[in-house]
Formats: sequence, C-alpha cells, structure tokens
Amino acid sequence: MLREIDNFYLTKEEPVKGCLLALRDIILNYNSMLEPAWKYRLPCFMYGNHIFCYLWVDKKTQQPYIAIGKGRHIEHPELIQGNRTFVKLLMIDLQKDIPVETIYTIFDKAMKLYGGNI
Repeated sequence: MLREIDNFYLTKEEPVKGCLLALRDIILNYNSMLEPAWKYRLPCFMYGNHIFCYLWVDKKTQQPYIAIGKGRHIEHPELIQGNRTFVKLLMIDLQKDIPVETIYTIFDKAMKLYGGNI
C-alpha cells in the first residue's frame, strides 16, 4: 500500500507529475538536513521541526508551485504573496525548464531565517 506522500505524486498526470517529482529531488538535493514529510495533507520538507517548504498544484491553473515557509520575510521578484499570511509561492511554468538557480537563491534566503547552514 502506498503512503499518502507517495500517492500525492503518483496520482498526478503528466507533465505535472514529472515536474513535482523533479522538484522533490531538487529540494532534497539542496540540503541534506531537509526531510520529506506528510503534514497537513501536504508534501512538506522539514528543517528540524519546521516546515521549510511544501509542494502543491494550483487548482485553477494546474500549475505546480513551491510554497516557502517564512516566505513573508523574503524579498524576491519571483515570489508571490497573494492573500497568504506566512508563505510566498514560487510558481513553476510547465512550459519552461525548472529554474533551479532561482529556487536555490530563494532557499539560501530562507535558510538564513531558520539559522541553518547552506
């Protein structure tokens, strides 16, 4: 039987499925201290006991995104606050290559907020 976190990825249709799996690997390769977890019915990536980020798919556009924990404290032109209180979103365009450098630049800023090593 599949775990809920595995089911999240595997039940998506392509190209969303492949994008989410690639994002998972990109996140896990960023820092060995990030651990995948299933919290609040979301595929999260934990730094210690804190949610560093999580993955989700916009219901209207079907566009995957990375929600950055403590994102409200990060300034970056690619991040979207919207009406969210704590997180900012980095939308991923399925028609383009995944912006790994942008992701890691934002993660570097986020990691400083957690007092972690980059």
